[in-house]
This record gives sequence, structure tokens and C-alpha cells, in this order.
Amino acid sequence: MYRITRTVHFSYGHRLVKHAGKCARLHGHNAAVEIELSSQKLDEQDMVMDFEQVNATIGHWISQTLDHRMILWDNDPALAPLTQMGEPVVGLPEHPTAETLARLIFEEARKLRLPVSKVTFWETPNSSAVYHE
Repeated sequence: MYRITRTVHFSYGHRLVKHAGKCARLHGHNAAVEIELSSQKLDEQDMVMDFEQVNATIGHWISQTLDHRMILWDNDPALAPLTQMGEPVVGLPEHPTAETLARLIFEEARKLRLPVSKVTFWETPNSSAVYHE
């Protein structure tokens, strides 16, 4: 089995409405997402996939969809006012935890037909969540 990993960095804001601590307040992070791709065989260039192609697909989606956005739970009372103000907001059916964002990126990579095997979402340099099937 061959594996490659491309890391994508982006900034975002969120909050966890049900959280008992400081994460219940609006705040931001500089995330790093490690996208692991796997294949039993290499392509005609002897690669799992060109790193630039990974960046041009899922990296581009992250840049266009999540980067410098406020990512909020659909039931967050801040969602409607921020949207009305014209702020770039992404609503999710679940709280925007590192775990749910790792799964979101994994699922989007699959939609883009990438042979994704694992996504590691680093919310801070010391804290990460992993999603794989």
C-alpha cells in the first residue's frame, strides 16, 4: 500500500454553543489539515497522486469553502445576524468541532474522487482529530 499526505493550512472562526468553557465564545484558529491518500498501485507517473493535484482539488475546496469563514452550527443564534451582515459564514448540521471538520473534509475529498484514507485536522499545534473509514 502506498500513502501520501498533503497538508493544507487555513484560518477559520467558530464556537461550540453547548460547550461549558471558553469555546462557547466566538474565536478563531489557524488549522492544518493532513489529507492522506492511499493506493495499492502507482499511476503512470509512479505516484499515488501528484501533490499539486491534491492541492488543486481538496486544497482549493478548503480555500474556497472554509478559509477565513466563520463556521457555525445551524442552530447557533449568531448564524442569522452574521449572514445578514454579509459575513462569510458556513452553517453545519453539527457543532463545528475538529472531529466534524475532519469528517467534512474527508467526505468532500471522496466526492472529488480522491483516494482519501485519512484526514487529520489540527485545530492547534497541540490538538488534533482524525477521521477515517
